[in-house]
Amino acid sequence: MSVTTKESTTTTFSVRMDKDIKSQCETIYGELGINLTTAINVFLRQSLRAGGFPFDVRLDKPNQETIAAMMEAERIAHDPNVKKYSDVEEALSELKR
Repeated sequence: MSVTTKESTTTTFSVRMDKDIKSQCETIYGELGINLTTAINVFLRQSLRAGGFPFDVRLDKPNQETIAAMMEAERIAHDPNVKKYSDVEEALSELKR
């Protein structure tokens, strides 16, 4: 009788990460019923399917509406004709009039 063994198809790798992030992720994935190793394997498999990151990786840039609002706020802040308030209570009482 001969016994054949299948060579393992898994490997081990080490990752350095922030302790708090690791702990928080272990908690989240634990609530989902999986461990961090399984979560990482899901991420890597999705990366293969997507041909890269399985989500958008980009710098957060404000959209046009936000940029317009920021520019308006800047204009208002520097406009000497715009009424100024010393605190929130004063501004709220003006709104209630």
